[in-house]
Amino acid sequence: MRLDADKEYLICNFCGQIHFPDSDPDGVRVLGEPAAESCPVCAVSLVHAAAGGRRIRFCQHCRGMLIAIPDFVACIDELRARRATSSVPGPPPDPRDLERIIKCPQCHLPMGVHPYLGPGNIIMDTCENCELHWLDHNELDRIVRAPDRHYSQDA
Repeated sequence: MRLDADKEYLICNFCGQIHFPDSDPDGVRVLGEPAAESCPVCAVSLVHAAAGGRRIRFCQHCRGMLIAIPDFVACIDELRARRATSSVPGPPPDPRDLERIIKCPQCHLPMGVHPYLGPGNIIMDTCENCELHWLDHNELDRIVRAPDRHYSQDA
């Protein structure tokens, strides 16, 4: 089986059959092919995966994920279209998470840590240099399931 660039399925080299691995509860389809990067949290090799129709890198140990900034919003939009959102916002983020320093899996410089200003109440890690977000386990799901903000057009 081989993994072609930007695909979310594997292709059999012998017969050409396409295999779509099942998605996990967070909507991540683990493709299993090793990626060049290692997990910034637990230092194991990341693997290629897909979420919301976008290719990501995924840690099979801690279940964190590396998502390209240009793909982030499209990934959330696609996953939201497939799931019901919650009417209750998630718990507030733990302010201690702002003190964590992890290194970018690509350039190995410290990632910026900041509250995500969209729905979901998470603290996220970002490498502006490499245009990558690191999301810990359940953070993508919290964003996807969080109630969206509705702004009045009358204001």
